[in-house]
Amino acid sequence: MNFHTLKWVGGIDGYLELIDQRKLPAEFVKLQCCDIEAVCEAIKTLAVRGAPAIGVAAGYGVVAGLKNSANAGLSDALDCLQKSCDCLAASRPTAVNLFHTLERVKQCAAEYAAHNDADTKGLKAAVLAEADAICAEDIEMCTKIGLNGARFIKDKSRVLTHCNAGALATAGRGTALALMFEAKKQRREFTVYVDETRPLLQGSRLTAWELNQAGINTVLICDNMAGALMKQGKVDAVITGADRIAANGDTANKIGTYSLSVLAKEHNIPFYVAAPSTTFDLNIESGEKIPIEERDAEEVKAFGGRATAPPNVAVYNPAFDITPAQNISAIVTEKGVIASPNADNIARFSS
Repeated sequence: MNFHTLKWVGGIDGYLELIDQRKLPAEFVKLQCCDIEAVCEAIKTLAVRGAPAIGVAAGYGVVAGLKNSANAGLSDALDCLQKSCDCLAASRPTAVNLFHTLERVKQCAAEYAAHNDADTKGLKAAVLAEADAICAEDIEMCTKIGLNGARFIKDKSRVLTHCNAGALATAGRGTALALMFEAKKQRREFTVYVDETRPLLQGSRLTAWELNQAGINTVLICDNMAGALMKQGKVDAVITGADRIAANGDTANKIGTYSLSVLAKEHNIPFYVAAPSTTFDLNIESGEKIPIEERDAEEVKAFGGRATAPPNVAVYNPAFDITPAQNISAIVTEKGVIASPNADNIARFSS
């Protein structure tokens, strides 16, 4: 991996630089987000996406928002911080990393304010340090996820993945793809089948691009080919990421993941989820309670500026679906592997 998906440039008055993933693979373009509005827009429009990357971007987004309080007192700066958090919280509802970050940043600000009377510059420095810590932790978690889960990719095996859970979805090496990068580093030869991932083609645009960059044997398939491949005995494991994991192990991930889990179970193929511990939401008992983002109909009705459906057709466009825990063979985290995830196993793991 020879790129950084996102990073903060400069000090407290700097900016968030990120790869514009809407442009890949045709163009490699970087955005400079200098204020909270730009960061929120980047998250909403998928210029930056993937639960861990959204979480990291949110931390830096709050720092960018505090630039609006350059001449304000501490009370006004805290109000500005809260408004930035509100803007970010409304940007995408499913990825729980975003909300973990906002809680950490608000706690950091509250602790600073409790011990300082009027130093707004110090508040900004404290929030930037917290955002840097969140970013560094994500990088480390990605590395450990790869090390913990690489054993599930055997030499000469065929792996299927969905959407993008690579370096473009995190501050580090990725989650699901981290297993593949580590297996490659350990000199295993294997093939990755990449679902195109309709409607925005994160698989074909982003995952195939990342795997090619890493020199991993990659085969792109249409989403509706996965079942046929499994029936032909051409898939040995399915590995995906996650945007939120409930206390019982039910997992929200890109729409189409549930279908793959059902197909994998039918064909006795192990189905693995790779995600950092920050993706767990132990306050939600099951996947039925996870909020599912529904996106604009135009994502389905058109692509590349051209209509692909009648203009007056009704559209249902949920961004995620829920994979039940009983369809998941194991969840790979930076802390270890949870085999046969359920409420009891996850509670023991999290204690």
